[in-house]
This record gives sequence, structure tokens and C-alpha cells, in this order.
Amino acid sequence: MKLKIPMLAAAAAMVASLAQAADSLKVGVTTTGIPFTFVDTATQQPTGAMVDLAQAIAEEMNTGASFEITQFSALIPALTTGKIDVISAGMYATDKRREVVDFSTPVYSYGDALFVAAGDDTAYQLDDLKGEVIGAQIGTTFADKLQALGIFKEIKLYDSLVDIMRDVKLGRIKAGVGDEPIIAYQVSQNPGLGVHLVEGYTPMGKGDVALAVSKDNPDLLKAVDAAIAGMKASGKLDEIFAKYGL
Repeated sequence: MKLKIPMLAAAAAMVASLAQAADSLKVGVTTTGIPFTFVDTATQQPTGAMVDLAQAIAEEMNTGASFEITQFSALIPALTTGKIDVISAGMYATDKRREVVDFSTPVYSYGDALFVAAGDDTAYQLDDLKGEVIGAQIGTTFADKLQALGIFKEIKLYDSLVDIMRDVKLGRIKAGVGDEPIIAYQVSQNPGLGVHLVEGYTPMGKGDVALAVSKDNPDLLKAVDAAIAGMKASGKLDEIFAKYGL
């Protein structure tokens, strides 16, 4: 990819190794991460805060962006096998993931949330659910943390948060754990989901969202970081997230 980064004097050196790549950034996104990444029902095109961010980064580089819709658990394999150039989703930059990919500077931070059926008003903490069956999304840090607690009868793994919400609503599992801003947005927009966030829940932790790049592409990572730095300085980064209530 031939990229020009006007804000950097050493642009040519930074992008030299990208010269043989594609004409636009191939960006991996998932459709289940509202409001970070999802499909606009009117246009049938990927949209969301991380989609807008990836598009803005591409514009800073004077190139285009194409979006590849991928299940969350398949995003990193798609990146490491060269099917995509960048992951731009609601993905935490964790030490475990850093073993296989590189992350940009953080662009957003948040923690996990606990949700139960709409008619259940109990103020649960995780310890209160000992011996219960709860759900989490496959490939997430939340699933790993729940497994490590070792107090649940079963942790069922799902491809999407919507699938977890369905089973919580139907009583197939007691509760679900996932990304707080994603769950909050979906519940506020669709009361028919039949679940609600547990008030007063203490998250297992808070993480930083960042874009992921292959370890074989350090120049692209530098270019992404430079674009993010420019948008932080101009206020554009905050504007992108504010557009989606984040």
C-alpha cells in the first residue's frame, strides 16, 4: 500500500515496506458490536464508531478502506494470515493478544457488564451466581476471566451477544457477561431483547480498545498511531465516539 502521511517528515521511510500491498486498507470488523461495529440496515454497509475511525485513519493516510465482516473470534486469525490489514472493533489490547498481534495506542476504554432477564431485579455480583450457567462471547477476555473464577456450573460460549441475550430471556442460562457500552446501547434501542443490565454490578476490570496490526507490518502500525495522534490533537477522535453515544 502506498501511503502518504503529511504530518510526518519521514513519511517515505515509514511506508516503504507497504509499497507492494493493496491500494486500500483491508479492515476487519464484526457486525455484533453495536455501537462500535454493526451493519446499517438501510444501506447494508458496516458502520459504527470503529468503522468511522478506520475510515478516518485511512483518509489521514491518503488511501481508502474496505471492510471485511468477520466473526469476533476469527478477527485475529484473519489478521495473522493476511486476509486483512487491520482490526478495528471493540477489542481489548491484552497481553495475551499482544503475543500474536501489535496494537495501536488506545482509542477508548470500558469494562464488562452483567445482564439478566428483564423480570429479575436482583442486584447480582458474580459470586452470587455461583453454580449457575452463564454466557459469554467466544474469543473475549470476559470468557477467559469467568473461566478462571471457577465458580460456575457452566460458561456457555456464543458467537454474539444477541445470542446470549436470547438465551437469558428464554431462561436457558441465568445471566450473561459482555461489553458494557455494547450491551447498554442494544438494550436502550431494543427493549424487546428481554434483558437488562444489573445495577451496581462491579466489573471484573477495565480495558483499552485499540486497533490491531500484524507483527509483520510495523510501518503500518506507525502510520496508524500517527493518524490517531493527529485525531486526538484535533478533537476528531472524541467526535467520532460521541456520535455513537460513547
